[in-house]
Formats: sequence, C-alpha cells, structure tokens
Amino acid sequence: MSDYNLDLLIKEKRGLLSHFAAKFTNDPDEKEDLIQETWIRALKSLDNFVQHPKLMSWLYVIMKHTYINKYRKAKRVSEVQDTYIGLEETNTIVHNKGLNKFIAEDIEKAMCKLTAENYEIFRLYLEGYKYHEIASYFNMPEGTIKTRIHMARKKLQQELKLYKLN
Repeated sequence: MSDYNLDLLIKEKRGLLSHFAAKFTNDPDEKEDLIQETWIRALKSLDNFVQHPKLMSWLYVIMKHTYINKYRKAKRVSEVQDTYIGLEETNTIVHNKGLNKFIAEDIEKAMCKLTAENYEIFRLYLEGYKYHEIASYFNMPEGTIKTRIHMARKKLQQELKLYKLN
C-alpha cells in the first residue's frame, strides 16, 4: 500500500476510530493514544484487510484488546505498588543503635570462629569481589571458593540462629 493511500485511509477512518475510543475512555489524551496504538498494531497486517469489508470490525477488536492490555498492566502495577506500600506501613522496626552494636559484635564473634583463610575468603566476598577474583588471589579453583563461602555462610547461620527471622 502506498504512503498516499495509507494517509488517506487513516484520515478517512479517524472519525469512526475516535467514536470507538470514546466507548473506552473520556480522556482526550488517552483516546488519542488508543487510536494511535491501534493504527500501530494494525499496520503490521493492514495489507490483508485494506479492501476487506470488515476492516472497521478488525480495527475495533485491535482497539479493544489494546485497551484491555493497558488496563491489565495498570492494574498489575497498582497491585505491586499497593503491596509494597502495605509492607512499608506494617514495618514497625525501631532502630536502636545499641542493639545494632550488639548484633555487629555477635557477627564479628561468629566470623572469628571461621578459620583465618575462610574468614578472608568470606570477607572478600562480602566486599563484593567475584568468585574468580577471590580464586585467583588465593590461587584456588573457583569451585573451592564457592564451597568455602557456602560452608562459611552455613556456619554463620548456625552461630547467629538467634537472629533468624521466622
């Protein structure tokens, strides 16, 4: 289809599409977005339907599905936001610097129970070094580093089970 014919078709069907869009929303900007999104989606297969007697039915179905998809997406976003806002409202943790100091001391004591080498490996891991970087520093296979970090985490979990959340 040539650009001229497409432009003419869009201008010709614009009024009817605007009428269809008004059934879904009263907001003029949202109506315009819906019409444009319908044309964008329809252009993929427009050559098959240009001379088809049910062109407007096909465009209406595209518009309806576009609107429904947009509505569903907005609903999912709203649900996620409500979930996280709800979590913030129920978060009643009181920050106590004294308590944090005791926790930090307990963590340090638990880490001191690790062997010196495992302590260093785990410390580097906590500082953000990658497995392969730690492995090359200690001249060990990467798998050994992963195992040692895993074992250190398990030992620390055991030592700090008092702080485990249910």
